[in-house]
Formats: sequence, structure tokens, C-alpha cells
Amino acid sequence: MSRLLSALLCALALAGCAGDLAERVNIGSVYPDTVALMQSENMDRGAPIFIRIIKEDSALEIWKEDRTGRYRPLKSYPVCHYSGGLGPKKAYGDHQAPEGFYSVAPNQMNPHSREYLSFNVGYPNAFDRSLGRTGDSLMVHGGCRSVGCYAMTNREIEEIYGLAHEAFAGGQTAISLQALPFRMTEANMEKHRDDPNAPFWAMLKSGSDAFDATRRPPQVAVCDHRYVVAPDGAPAPGGGACSTV
Repeated sequence: MSRLLSALLCALALAGCAGDLAERVNIGSVYPDTVALMQSENMDRGAPIFIRIIKEDSALEIWKEDRTGRYRPLKSYPVCHYSGGLGPKKAYGDHQAPEGFYSVAPNQMNPHSREYLSFNVGYPNAFDRSLGRTGDSLMVHGGCRSVGCYAMTNREIEEIYGLAHEAFAGGQTAISLQALPFRMTEANMEKHRDDPNAPFWAMLKSGSDAFDATRRPPQVAVCDHRYVVAPDGAPAPGGGACSTV
């Protein structure tokens, strides 16, 4: 075989490998130990997921629906970095990571992110806009650095992205995401009762409590500059002055 032909075959092989890698990165990867965990927890790989971020714990939790229809904890990933402190994002350039109830649809996934992989959390939502809050492109992404986003390591975002991709492929149309300042216990609410954000956090607690009680993402609407929460399966809050997040 000529050297030229050998070189051509090697180039084609490398191109094929590069294409496979690009496709793998574009959809993320669910690791074998996580697949085994799904099997042990009675979960289908394509079942819906729910995301909860806890700022104070620097944790991003993935919950997944099991075959009984209830969501159970699948994995928790350390948030590598987020900027700002406890409290919601209010304005472009304040370097705060958002808090609130958000929704992630397939068109918010970015497989070509400059931060490896990313998805937009959906800030500003209807609640944020009702208060005139500004800013955009608030992401969960790789790269472990952040200005207003939630940054993960590349390995972590690859699996989180992969779990979202599989849920969308399984038929989920939007992923509910709760970004919370801390675990919404009575003790933590008492600890922060004098914080100016306490009334806002009380609204977040209602959504967190609804999920904990039913193990189903609650229905959330925005009515008169407030979050209004109804458990999953209950009629969504509505009316002329209300909109969904």
C-alpha cells in the first residue's frame, strides 16, 4: 500500500472519530454508574427530570421520575462556582446568579457553548419581567467560572446535559428548575427572617414545599408580581392578571 493511500485512510479514520466525539459532546453523556443507578431505582432512561439548585450548598440536584410517577433523587453535583451571594438577580451586571422558578425547553440547550456545554435557565421569567429585572443569557455551563451563571466542571455538565437530552428525547417538553438560596427549612427561614429578601424567599418556599410534598414539579404562575404555586395535577393558577413562568 502506498504511503499516500495509507495517509488518506488514517485521515478518514481520524475524521470519523472526531465526528463521533463531536456528536457525543453535542448531546452529553450519561455515565454507566448513573445508568445502573436508574435501573436500581426503577427509572426509565427517557423519563422526565427535575432540577433543583441550592446556592448555599453549592449543589445542583437532578431528580428523575420513577415508574410510579413520582420523582426521586438521582444525583447531586457540586456547583463549581457561582458569582454573587444569596438573593435574586435583579439587574444586568449585578453579577448575581438567579433564584426563582424557571423552565428549560430544548431550544435553551446550547451544544456549541464556549463553556463546553450549557443551557439557559430562562431568566428573566414572567416574575422577573413583572418587576423590571434585566439581564439575559444566564446559564448552567461548564468551565468552572461564572459571572452570574452556575458553573460546573466539564465532566459534570456533560452528564447533566446528557440527562436533559435523554429526557427530551423521551418526550419531556420542558424541565422545571428551582433555583433556591438555601434548603427551605423552617430553621433556615427563621435564620434569614430579617433579610430584605425574606418575603421573596417565602414564595420560593411554597414551591419547594409543594415539590417535597408531592414529589411532582408544581404548577407555577405569576399573578400581581407574585409567584402562585399549585401542586402538579391541580388546576394551574390563572386569570387575566396571571401568566405562567
